[in-house]
Amino acid sequence: MTQVPDWLIRLAEQAQQLPVPQTMLPPDGRGRPAAVLMLFGEGPLGPDVLLIQRSTRGRRHAGQPAFPGGGVDPEDGGPIEAALREAEEETGADPRGVHVLCTLPELYLTYSDNRVTPVVAWWREPSAVHAASPDEVESVERVPIGELVDPANRVMLRHPSGMKGPAFQVRGMLVWGFTAMILDSVLRAGGLERPWDTSRTAELPPDLDGRPR
Repeated sequence: MTQVPDWLIRLAEQAQQLPVPQTMLPPDGRGRPAAVLMLFGEGPLGPDVLLIQRSTRGRRHAGQPAFPGGGVDPEDGGPIEAALREAEEETGADPRGVHVLCTLPELYLTYSDNRVTPVVAWWREPSAVHAASPDEVESVERVPIGELVDPANRVMLRHPSGMKGPAFQVRGMLVWGFTAMILDSVLRAGGLERPWDTSRTAELPPDLDGRPR
C-alpha cells in the first residue's frame, strides 16, 4: 500500500481548476453520461498511468488508445462508480485498491453525444491488469509519465479536417484525440510537462476512423 504522492495531489488540485473549452461545454438536456478513469500509480519505471488499446474489432474508436471507461449505468450511482466498474471490466483492475482523488469538469463530446466525467485516482494497491474484455480491449499498458512527457514522444497531430491537437507516441501507441487532450492538459496543469517542439506535426494515419477518443 502506498500513500498518495505529493505530485499527484498537486496535479489533482490544479486539474480541477482547468477551464472547459467552449466547444466542450455540456448542453442542457443532451448527452449520455459517461466516465473515464485516469488511474495513476507507481510502476517499476516510476509514476505511470493506465491506458487501454481498444480492439480493432470494435464498432467505435477501433484500435485507439484510451482511458478505461464507458457509459454511466443507472445502477452505478454516478461517474465514479461507473469509471471503477468499467476499469475492472476492461482491465481487471481491482477497485478495492484504487483511491479516488477527484472528478474533473464534465466534457461534452459532440461526435458521440457523451457527457464525459474524468475521474482522477491513485493506485494504492496495484493489481494485475490485462485485456479482460477482448471484444473491446486489445491490450492494456501502464505508461510511465516520464515517457509521456519526453519531448521526443510529443507531436501535434493533424486531422483530415485540418484541425490539430496534441498526441503522444509511446509504447507503440499513438495516443490522440480526447485522451491526448486530457493528458496534455492535466500533465501541464500538474507541472509535469517538459518543453517540446509544438511545431512538430504528423498526419493522422489513414487506418484510423477520423473520430478522436
